[in-house]
Amino acid sequence: MTIVLDAMGSDDRPNPEVQAAVDASNQLNEKIILVGNENVLKLKLDAIDGDKSKVFISHAPQALDMSDHIAEARAKKQNSMRVGMDLIKTGDGDAFVTAGNTGMAMYYAKKTFGDIEGVIRPCLCAVFPVRNGKAVVLDIGANAECRPDFLVQFALMGKIYAEAMLGVSNPRIGLLANGEEEGKGNDLVRETFPLLQESSLNFIGNVEGKELFGGQADVVVTDGFTGNVMLKSTEAVAKLIIDILKEELLSSFRTKMGALLAKPAFGKIRKLLDPAEVGAAPLLGIDAMVFVGHGRSDARAVVSSIRAAKQAVDNDLLQKLRTAISKSI
Repeated sequence: MTIVLDAMGSDDRPNPEVQAAVDASNQLNEKIILVGNENVLKLKLDAIDGDKSKVFISHAPQALDMSDHIAEARAKKQNSMRVGMDLIKTGDGDAFVTAGNTGMAMYYAKKTFGDIEGVIRPCLCAVFPVRNGKAVVLDIGANAECRPDFLVQFALMGKIYAEAMLGVSNPRIGLLANGEEEGKGNDLVRETFPLLQESSLNFIGNVEGKELFGGQADVVVTDGFTGNVMLKSTEAVAKLIIDILKEELLSSFRTKMGALLAKPAFGKIRKLLDPAEVGAAPLLGIDAMVFVGHGRSDARAVVSSIRAAKQAVDNDLLQKLRTAISKSI
């Protein structure tokens, strides 16, 4: 397997990506292609210790910035995102990973691969830690404006993702709303509810945030604006909890002793709430395996992204999505 990694995506590019390529190639025993300025990447790679025999470089002299839009991207014809996706297109890689501009990742993915036949609109999918497990949430930012039929298809793709990646059989589908009762929510939620009821999906109705984190649904669908706000708010709250715990536990000798005794439990909480453990989100609906991570990703987060991409390829996620979408048309 070959994972193509955009080396010029993160805020601290290319340092996290280069370190992650070395770490992931050794941990996962897979080939990693770093895409970026060859001269810069060679210097960075040479400075890292360890086995680098499975790390390769593909030259891309230009890089996209987080603020770039289509006009700027078109002026950078040899940017690392475009060059990297072309490697997937030509069969030189199995999955593409970037921590770069989400909008441009969607633009180039649609331009390079197109959508799976029958897909109305691709979406970004995230895995949230919930009570007694994990839940798939989508869309988390690819589509700020959605129609009811978008959300029904998001639910189908979320179902396939939960089955293939989390091993959940017949996942419970919830519709994010401000109340559990039918009739709650805005126009989009109220119009989507009966469509999900009539579908063959295991739809359990509206869910609020407390039901999501309480583990009462395996897949939760919403529009990209709401999903993105919820994702970033959740990450911020998780960081706040970890920071406050750390400050309080180190505030006195007595709390330090208590923290030492409770260290295994706090370690589990930290791991559960750490976004770096999840890594990147897949662009479901694109006719290729494309994963988009956070711009603030460190090397550990990029390794998690590469691991998620490998798991998706191992589990034949793309073909399962194609089959499910074709049956639903």
